[in-house]
Amino acid sequence: MVDVAIIGAGVAGCIAAIALAPTHSVVLIDKKAEPSERIGECLPPAARRIFHRLRLFSAFIKQPHILSQGMQSYWGSEHVQVVDHMRNPDGLGWHLNRQVFEVFLRASALQSGAKCIWPAKLISAEYEGNHWRLGTNTSGSITAKFVIDAGGRQAPFARQQGIQRESVDELVACWATVPDDSPTRMGVISATDIGWWYSAPLPNNTRVISLQTDSDLIEAEVRKDKSAFIQQALNCPPMAEFLAGTIHSGKTGDVIYHGVTAANSTRLTQVTGQRWAALGDAAISFDPLSSQGIFHAMASAMQLADLILAQKDVLSEYKKQIEQIWLQYLIHKNTFYRQETRWKHSPFWQRRHQDTRTRQTRIQTLARPKILG
Repeated sequence: MVDVAIIGAGVAGCIAAIALAPTHSVVLIDKKAEPSERIGECLPPAARRIFHRLRLFSAFIKQPHILSQGMQSYWGSEHVQVVDHMRNPDGLGWHLNRQVFEVFLRASALQSGAKCIWPAKLISAEYEGNHWRLGTNTSGSITAKFVIDAGGRQAPFARQQGIQRESVDELVACWATVPDDSPTRMGVISATDIGWWYSAPLPNNTRVISLQTDSDLIEAEVRKDKSAFIQQALNCPPMAEFLAGTIHSGKTGDVIYHGVTAANSTRLTQVTGQRWAALGDAAISFDPLSSQGIFHAMASAMQLADLILAQKDVLSEYKKQIEQIWLQYLIHKNTFYRQETRWKHSPFWQRRHQDTRTRQTRIQTLARPKILG
């Protein structure tokens, strides 16, 4: 039997394992043998505090990430506004190679003393005798006193318990990585009639370019075809500038189109239960406009770990913290979207200018899958 079983070896799961493993027996499970390439690479300066607490900072800064000087924003106006980190007391942030970052966190979890099992997919979860018995497809049964669901938006453990998920909107992101010879080393946000574009430099002279819009507003060609995505990006002047060198040199073959991924604001209707808690995107997932997804995963992992280490009323206090974070997030999200009024009659912006008190959230039932074995 272990003290804590963590489902999901992404950012949230690894940070929780690193924080808890020195004093608790921890097993960390993930369905993938190694992290895959993902969108989501902005890490704000405040993350430095967590790295220092976990004694990871000196190793982290040796990784091939790029310092972030801030953000250029074409939001509410055609004129650019610059938000930089120069006066931030925590210093600069980072543009990450997300895959490299998650490999680093997995290695750090192993070094911290956590038992790591991957690939291993959760197929069952039963509570009996004050502990959880978890079944996996590769490593048999695991018995744990406490379970942390850090399995991302899919929330595999919560799904086993039949927990529902609320979705505030239908935002998705279409994204690609492109060669980067631009002198601009800041992130860029640019609003358009159908949503908004985002771009940021990545290590190895590449750059991410992504379109955020509602799933029903994406043309079928853009969903699947790289050329259609590039053509759509060329309609946005800042994105066209980043693509200019690639287009003129005839190297569009170097553009890697990754397709469409969920980017909407969601939450579990229940983030804690009988000796379990959901963490990171499994608990609440943010609109990428907030640039807080990775940091929230790290911060909420530290919050939960601190409560477990302090042996306080873990579940009620953690639930209260998550509820406060969610409410504050919605306030800031709605305020920021309403600052853009240039296309207030287009469907994307009309939806975000509605009075959120009259909007109904969509509830997706995470049905209990058939238990194998």
